[in-house]
Amino acid sequence: MNKTTNSALFETFTSENINLQNRTVMAPMTRGFSPGNVPSEDVAAYYRRRAENGVGLIVTEGTGINHPASVSGASIPVFHGEAALSGWENVVKEVHEAGGKIVPQLWHVGMTRKQGDLPNEEARPVGPSGLDLSGEKVNEPLSEKEVEELVEAYAQAAADAKRLGFDGIELHGAHGYLIDQFFWERTNKRTDRYGGDLVGRTRFAVEIIEACRREVGPDFPIIFRFSQWKMFNFDAKLAATPEELDAFLKPLVEAGVDIFHCSTRRFWEPEFEGSDLNLAGWTKKLTGKPVISVGSVGLDGEFTSFEGANTTSLDGLIKKLDDGEFDLVAIGRSLLMDPEWVKKVRDGRADDLLPFDKEALKKLT
Repeated sequence: MNKTTNSALFETFTSENINLQNRTVMAPMTRGFSPGNVPSEDVAAYYRRRAENGVGLIVTEGTGINHPASVSGASIPVFHGEAALSGWENVVKEVHEAGGKIVPQLWHVGMTRKQGDLPNEEARPVGPSGLDLSGEKVNEPLSEKEVEELVEAYAQAAADAKRLGFDGIELHGAHGYLIDQFFWERTNKRTDRYGGDLVGRTRFAVEIIEACRREVGPDFPIIFRFSQWKMFNFDAKLAATPEELDAFLKPLVEAGVDIFHCSTRRFWEPEFEGSDLNLAGWTKKLTGKPVISVGSVGLDGEFTSFEGANTTSLDGLIKKLDDGEFDLVAIGRSLLMDPEWVKKVRDGRADDLLPFDKEALKKLT
């Protein structure tokens, strides 16, 4: 591993709405170190360390929109209220002072939330049809008025992100959380405009993207993260073929997505038979939009086990990047473990890269 081998990672990236010093992205990772749902000085320092060490773009951990059931846990950050927004403003300041760029990941956990969870114990989990990820009924379906209020909550968060000085936003539409619950046939049985076939089930996301775009204007980047798999169903598929993926993506592009963050568990795995392209590769081919690829970058074990994992060669990743399969690379556990990961790779210090130790999850390094 040397500078020449990894040069593709360290080329600048320029799109219509954002310029980055290199192709590396810090993947969003829930940390749970925000007491009272407010990102602390420790959280700001955690993100700053990654910026100081050359990460091209930081995507924050998921942060809850202004809805009582948006997050599960008293230490998960939210993106509303004076205290939390002040905390995020400090995060932005620290990252920008260190020369970095940062976007918040706007999040609602939907039906994955358990009733009785903090911070709002009385709030019931909500979803398109009131069904959890196994298809069991937990609550009544959201009314159209409630759906519209959720859309506005996302839009308000986008407006606040711009006001606080963030460099864009990421909408979390992956892994079986609220937006993805509208996408997925198992959890969306609606017969109104938010249901129907796969294209019909994109309506909620489309309205969120459009509402966010109205708030932030044409030049503020909107990144959209999506996945086929769900947190408790790794074999789930929204789109079984490239044609279905194309139909799914078109409404999101038209609504105003700038960059797609295509979440897979292993970046090297082909998405469909008959092609070596992964999900990001197919998304770029079908939409022409810039894409972020992710999934066990630099490690030999997938993140969903949350066990230890050893470092591994980046040669396969670099080849795909060189071939133009994707534009940006999100790094998760390696950056959680080691804030200097990007700098070490850039300087050819392969021997100094740290294997992932699950003990790292217990602190902000």
